[in-house]
Amino acid sequence: MEVYETLPMVPLRDVVVFPHMMMPFVIGRPSSTRALEHALLKDKRIFLSAQQDATTDDPQPKDIYTMGCVANIVQSLKLPDGNVKVLVEGLERARAVEWKEDKGFYRVVAKLLPKPTEAGDDVESTMSSVVSQFEQYVKLSNNLHYDAMTAAIRVDDASKLADTIAAHLVIGVEEKQTLLEIVSPLERLVRIGGLLEGEVDKLQVDRRIQSRVKKQMEKAQKEYYLNEKMRAIQKELGRKEDKGNELDDLKKKIELARMPKETEEKASQELKRLEVMPPMSAEATVSRNYLDWLIAVPWHKRSRESRDLQKAEKVLNEDHYGLDKIKDRILEFLAVRTLVRKPKGTILTLTGPPGVGKTSLAKSIARAMNRKFVRLSVGGVRDEAEIRGHRRTYIGAFPGQIIQMMKKAGTMNPVFLLDEIDKMSMDFRGDPSAALLEVLDPEQNHTFLDHYLDVEYDLSNVMFICTANVLHTVPQALRDRMEVLQLAGYTELEKIEIAKTFLSPKATKSNGLTDRHIQFKDEAFEAIIRRYTREAGVRNLERELNAVCRKVVRKVVTEGKKFSQEITAERITEYLGVPRYRPQMAEQKNEIGVATGLAWTEAGG
Repeated sequence: MEVYETLPMVPLRDVVVFPHMMMPFVIGRPSSTRALEHALLKDKRIFLSAQQDATTDDPQPKDIYTMGCVANIVQSLKLPDGNVKVLVEGLERARAVEWKEDKGFYRVVAKLLPKPTEAGDDVESTMSSVVSQFEQYVKLSNNLHYDAMTAAIRVDDASKLADTIAAHLVIGVEEKQTLLEIVSPLERLVRIGGLLEGEVDKLQVDRRIQSRVKKQMEKAQKEYYLNEKMRAIQKELGRKEDKGNELDDLKKKIELARMPKETEEKASQELKRLEVMPPMSAEATVSRNYLDWLIAVPWHKRSRESRDLQKAEKVLNEDHYGLDKIKDRILEFLAVRTLVRKPKGTILTLTGPPGVGKTSLAKSIARAMNRKFVRLSVGGVRDEAEIRGHRRTYIGAFPGQIIQMMKKAGTMNPVFLLDEIDKMSMDFRGDPSAALLEVLDPEQNHTFLDHYLDVEYDLSNVMFICTANVLHTVPQALRDRMEVLQLAGYTELEKIEIAKTFLSPKATKSNGLTDRHIQFKDEAFEAIIRRYTREAGVRNLERELNAVCRKVVRKVVTEGKKFSQEITAERITEYLGVPRYRPQMAEQKNEIGVATGLAWTEAGG
């Protein structure tokens, strides 16, 4: 037999009331307040149903679910703001079949649904499974108290169990309304079991994430605590507190250095080691110096190379007189580099007696190519560590001269002069010429390994030029990697032209004179060359010209700035004294006990 009852209706926002549940909520809308007052005056029975859209302020019947719950008003309390706080107890399911508007609120004709009873093994096993799932859900959820689990365990009735668990689930209003509308207890329990399974999975994932986050936070807090403690200890000891700033600066410099990947990883590892070291320890100083060297060495910066052959020829002619064959070969060398962007080329080796311009020619090549110039004199070097560096385990270790010169150059593609390569020696500490094999071999020098840096460094962009007086003292393996350019000694006419064009203006300027104070005649150059020097180059010639200029400077100072003098052969004798050499021809006729011979030395014969 169907039972109908006419009751005042209160629409609820975001709340679904289930039978057998105690539910508090606040009523504020006038229509809801009048419906509540009418129920209190009669039998305290009221029909509660959820709104389909909680944002609707004045819901109409079409905006309210027809399935609701008949409840008993247990307590009501009027609040100072005019709202009413209500505590109700759900009694039974009911469906609104007719709506009547009466004095500003709705009455509904509610069809009371009979209390379903189901029994059997399926129901018992489903109840047991759902209770087990709910226990797990309560343990994982932070929003439910264990009283909810206790209340569910004590329930024997399937329908009441389903409603009790549904009321405590933290799910959406639509899903709760669906559970309210399922009349069959078994179907309701099955639906609740599916919901619990999904919610438990979510909560387990959330718990794992929270656990991971908590561990990370604990680790971060521990590190922060220890760092603060270390900073306090350092402050107590009177040490500097700027280690953090220093480490940040090093980290930024490592990023800006644009190192190769392996080198950057090694630098980062060393920085991490430095972070945990006491700042005043010897090991921290070693690590800091190592990082400074890694940062200071150029890893990507290059000079913008000039490939203008006309400019190169002009520069070579400005700096050097004669040497036409040598200049042609250098221009050919530069022409090849113009077409082949990164040639694995020859190592130029300039050989010849002292003073013929080997070193200055290398400087001119650098100027012609618009590259940085660095010079390393390897004469007398007898320790391999001078080239490759010392290992960091040694006290006072430093990189080798190759890396030091690269740091000085500041670019990856300088012109690198290895001066006096014929005067290297060897002893029990190793053979430096063997270390130079890797430096000068185009097939190997892109992975040059310095013992101190302990990372590969690319020397393939460097233009190496060697100088030597003789080649027979250079090891054969090293000679095979060189292209030799022979610079012969200058003739007398060439020396006169060099003195006139290059040396005398340089000597005049370096001693503070001008062309108004001193004028050299050609015969003066000839006299100095023949009577005061005997060399293949022009070093002594330059030295004597400076001596003459100093004599004139003295007269300018004593006699006044208007003093002027023309330097002739007679003046040369006056200023330089008795000639050291007397030009003479070989004996024109044979002498008793005298044989004609020819001697040669590395100084030019």
